[in-house]
This record gives sequence, structure tokens and C-alpha cells, in this order.
Amino acid sequence: MTQDTINEVLKFRDDRDWKQFHNPKDLAISISLEAAELLEVFQWSAEDVECTDKIDKIREELADVVNYCILMADACGLDLDEIVRKKVKLNNEKYPVEKAFGSKEKYTELKDK
Repeated sequence: MTQDTINEVLKFRDDRDWKQFHNPKDLAISISLEAAELLEVFQWSAEDVECTDKIDKIREELADVVNYCILMADACGLDLDEIVRKKVKLNNEKYPVEKAFGSKEKYTELKDK
């Protein structure tokens, strides 16, 4: 994601004077609600785990989740690149390739190979 895209999301909010309503609590709730709407796309899909016929709805709901994440980062004064890179670094430590490759186990359950 580019800074231009982030700025576009923030401009949309600012043009409507909505920043006043965007506190971390309400944004966290909004992220959860939008994530639930994304999950709803897959409800009752049985063996169809990709729901490719619903890609437009997946795209729309995923964008809502990401937009609220941008707004949350802004409200908390967080740099998205920085926090994502730190999380990737932490996950690299928790899930070393030599233990985690091809495994779905949680890091606490990984065994030496």
C-alpha cells in the first residue's frame, strides 16, 4: 500500500469531518464488525473455501477492514510500515523456517525437524 492510498483514505475522512468520531475504541469495534462481514461471505460455503464467485464482495469487505485499520493507525499515531515490519520480524523469530515450513502448528507447538 502506498502513502498516496493512505492519504486518500484520510482525506475521505477529513473531507467529511469524521475524525472527531474516530477514537481507538470505536475504530476497533468497526474493524471487528467489518471483519465479521468478510467472514460472512464464507458462511455456509461448505467445501468452497475460496468463494471465487463472491470475489467482489470479498474485495469490498476486505477494503473496509483495511480502511478502518488505516484510520486506527492514524488515531493511535502508528506508522503502518513500521508496525507491520516489526510484526513480520517477531513472526520470523516465532516461526523459523526450519521448524515452521509446511506446518500449521502454533509456534508453541513447533518441534525441531
